[in-house]
Amino acid sequence: MSDILWCLLLTILGVEFIIGIFGNLFMAVVNIMDWVKRRKISLMDLILTALAISRIVFVGSLFTAFLIFIMYPALMMNEEMMNILNISWTMINHFSIWLATCLSIFYFLKIANLSNSLFLYLKWRVKNVVSGTLLLSLPILCINIIVINMNIAVWIDECKTNMSFNSVSNDYVQFFKISLLTNTIFTLIPFTVSLITFLLLIFSLWKHLRNMQHSAQDSQDVSTTAHIKALHTVVTFLLLYTIFFLSLALQSWKNEVLYKNLIHLCYEAAGLIFPSGHSCVLILGNTRLRQTFLSTMCWLRCRLKMLNS
Repeated sequence: MSDILWCLLLTILGVEFIIGIFGNLFMAVVNIMDWVKRRKISLMDLILTALAISRIVFVGSLFTAFLIFIMYPALMMNEEMMNILNISWTMINHFSIWLATCLSIFYFLKIANLSNSLFLYLKWRVKNVVSGTLLLSLPILCINIIVINMNIAVWIDECKTNMSFNSVSNDYVQFFKISLLTNTIFTLIPFTVSLITFLLLIFSLWKHLRNMQHSAQDSQDVSTTAHIKALHTVVTFLLLYTIFFLSLALQSWKNEVLYKNLIHLCYEAAGLIFPSGHSCVLILGNTRLRQTFLSTMCWLRCRLKMLNS
């Protein structure tokens, strides 16, 4: 039974890896080519391009860490390797999540229709708000890295004090749990911001629909459609992010050694749903990207027919 699950999870992981790499690569290439062609790029396309590039690096680093864990588990306890993996993963994960949060903020400011003076002030300065959000996230990243480095230093000191294998293994498990808890706490901040934008979008839609009813106009206007489209994107991001968040939290549980690799594979598969699935949603939710994708698929299908004939 475990062999069947192992093969199934490896297949799922492989599919997610392919979708994550090629989906985000497609999004980045299309936007960059359009940027070169027109010599200008919109703020939304710039966010999508940066997000796609960060996701490519994120998926690649996650897959690399998984291979190291499976093939060379002893390397995971090496001081230099721990510093490289933990700090690089923290940075990549930070920008991947915060760029997605900036996209949620962009949708909210561009689509929502509120009469609040602060909202109107921010709405006319959406580019500055997005840039400011990324800049404000940098101190959070620095604090996160400092805490991770402190955890690594404590773990190394404890290993030097007691060099027995069981002690080192137990200390590593504790360090792994603390590091996951630290990253989970820090990733709650962008999740909360995205959740707030989601709730404010719902409130804006509710106000818009109420105004439409009072004025006896059709509720299916352009603004309503834009609200619903943005809500679909933000809700999907929140759902996928919740799965990713739970995969981090569940990894802190103590599992039997016999099933350690199998359960770790489950966590990796759950974690890859976030960057892979979200890229598909963004492509299908963007008219230009969706049309380009469908045109590319038609071209590939025609080429395959020509080769087979």
